Amino acid sequence: MLRRRLALACLLLPALPAGAQQQRFVPQPLAESPALLGRLRQGGLVLFFRHADTSGEPCDRSFRLGDRDGQRNLSQVGRQQARRIGAALAEAKIPIADPILAGPVFRARDTAELAFGARRVMVTEALLADDYSAGRLDQLVLEHRRLFSAAPPPGANRVLVGHRTPAIMAVGEAIAGQAFPEGAALVIEPRGSGPDAWDYQVLGIVMPAPIPGGGFHRCQ
Repeated sequence: MLRRRLALACLLLPALPAGAQQQRFVPQPLAESPALLGRLRQGGLVLFFRHADTSGEPCDRSFRLGDRDGQRNLSQVGRQQARRIGAALAEAKIPIADPILAGPVFRARDTAELAFGARRVMVTEALLADDYSAGRLDQLVLEHRRLFSAAPPPGANRVLVGHRTPAIMAVGEAIAGQAFPEGAALVIEPRGSGPDAWDYQVLGIVMPAPIPGGGFHRCQ
């Protein structure tokens, strides 16, 4: 299914930005990524989080926004992981700009609100899950590219919380496979955008609150 969506994106969307890499990334604990940690402390980057752990939770069924019971939600471990993500970034002294942007599907929104507090979070359909896009998948990926290209305020980083598949479509195979587990974040350097072009580069993938053996849902 994911390969079919990626193929569709290739047909519908402009070419990936010049900074898009082809090699696969390996996710690393934040504490073991001193170079990325140093860059994040300076600000100027985008952190795109995949929502926290959903292992063992029922699969999406209704695909309707606002229908929590019909969605795949965070597990109890995932809710704890989300809180640890916020604590880890604060402890690492990584400056974060407000608002934190989150998709409206509950597993993304809950991750952002548990990590950073509901008052700091703004929900946007630009970070919608692909299965909820209702024929607007091409526009959804363009929105991701726009957000990845936009510079945050000086001295801070922008945090986005969303879903794996639109990010893979916006970045490419470099973050596919096992490279982007739940609760991990793409560290993205935005390089500006124009009316018909986007420019950004993924510098790495970090895990502020890794879960041993977790990261890829096994919904039922």
